[in-house]
Amino acid sequence: MMELADWEWSELRFDYYKTDCNIRYSYAPDQGWSPMQISTDETLPVPLAAACLHYGSSLFEGLKAFRGADGRVRIFRLEETVKRLQASAERLCMPVPTREMIIEACTEVVRRNLRHLPPYGTGAAMYLRPVEIGTSTSFGVKPSDEALFVVFCSPVGPYFKGGIRPIQVAIDREQDRVAAHGTGDVKIGANYAASLLPYRHARALGCASVLFLDPKEHKYLDECVAANFFAIRDGKYITPKSQTILPSITNKTLRQVALDMGLEVEERLIPVEELSTFEECGCCGTGAIIAPIGKIIDMQTGQEYHYTDSVGPVSYKLYQHLLDIQYGVEEDRHSWNTIVEL
Repeated sequence: MMELADWEWSELRFDYYKTDCNIRYSYAPDQGWSPMQISTDETLPVPLAAACLHYGSSLFEGLKAFRGADGRVRIFRLEETVKRLQASAERLCMPVPTREMIIEACTEVVRRNLRHLPPYGTGAAMYLRPVEIGTSTSFGVKPSDEALFVVFCSPVGPYFKGGIRPIQVAIDREQDRVAAHGTGDVKIGANYAASLLPYRHARALGCASVLFLDPKEHKYLDECVAANFFAIRDGKYITPKSQTILPSITNKTLRQVALDMGLEVEERLIPVEELSTFEECGCCGTGAIIAPIGKIIDMQTGQEYHYTDSVGPVSYKLYQHLLDIQYGVEEDRHSWNTIVEL
């Protein structure tokens, strides 16, 4: 059995820590995708004129691997990650990694860095970050027909040290995360770059995230910086539906968990005024699973929406149920986990 790395597992933050190796594939039009390469290099060979540096030809994903209560190693929602990564590559007109490549890279990076996979019971996991960048060189704006696909990993601590707790979120009516018919529904770096200035403004108010409104009419709730929004009311799990929102794999999973728990699920337009009617609300994503929202501040109008100083009962039940599936404590009835054969 491989000896574990010398980490203080309970002290890990949700941050990047160097591991032993990463997995790489390169693409050239006349050769296709290269065989899998194992690298210990922490840097990438990127030409000065590469498309990723000048024209935003880059995409990424995020998912986690867990050492379960039964000792087995699981990667959560790998198949959904494959589909979303491929959709992002297609949207950016980049070479599309095959399903087999993505699965091979994610499972192999876990196997080769197994000593960095946190033990069960520490509250920690292994975060996987697939990245694709366009490496074609040109001063003209055009799709990149050369690419580098990399998967690396890091042990990460729980998103909330000391347990899940509510955050404050700010509404920004003056800035848009994406254009109305832009790239909001794919996971690319440009979407996050556009959120950095509003995020700085929100942080100045003591808020942990920004809740954007729809970019067309600015009437409806849209996306948080790096997470989907959801709310609980009258036995319903309610979440925005829009072509400018990233289809969160965590949100999709929570919708099914909500149904399994007997809740109704609504995906629809949510007017900003409806915030005052919710019993619970939160952000959801890979890092935190659920970040409950205790207060929302409208930066332009000054209106505040107050919820709770502790985690709402429905949000906590959703959170714990999903966490138990990831760690193999509860039955994986929907086959969401990919078992890594060691």
